[in-house]
Amino acid sequence: MNILHLDSGLFVEQSVSRKLSNQIVERVKGDTDTVVYRDLVTNAVPHLDAETLLAEENPLTEELLTELFAADVLVIGAPMYNFTIPTQLKAWLDRVLKAGVTFKYTENGAEGLLKGKKVYIASGRGGIYSEGAASAMDHQESYLRNALAFIGITDVTVIRAEGVNLGEEPRQQALQAADEAIAELA
Repeated sequence: MNILHLDSGLFVEQSVSRKLSNQIVERVKGDTDTVVYRDLVTNAVPHLDAETLLAEENPLTEELLTELFAADVLVIGAPMYNFTIPTQLKAWLDRVLKAGVTFKYTENGAEGLLKGKKVYIASGRGGIYSEGAASAMDHQESYLRNALAFIGITDVTVIRAEGVNLGEEPRQQALQAADEAIAELA
């Protein structure tokens, strides 16, 4: 099995999403599995511009697409920043959501071309956005689910630690709940 591991937490040493994504990789990785790791913060993908979008070939985009196509499993460390994903992760998505490559337009709408992949999202959140009135502000997990589904990836499991900035006790409870969810992964 090939695993593509992406991290996008800005705080490299203290990132909850990085901690969780590492735990997920260790949990799902077998002895003979291959892991390709891409740190989208320390090795940022440049934001998409018109020249890159219109280019016939782009070596970085091709490299990212090769990694994505080769992966059976994706593990994405995705913290919530300002109700959505980090721009570094958005820049990666902008390169791999590519018409004619990862999706195509049909008379019935867009069709994803990357079926049969499994995704684990390691979600870190300072507040609580999975329930109550604040759930309307969740553009992180919903965006990732929709972007991945657009390219055909619908088998998505979210491991969430939320409320990590609400004090030490809520932080520990959130991390423990995430640890327990990871322990249950096959």
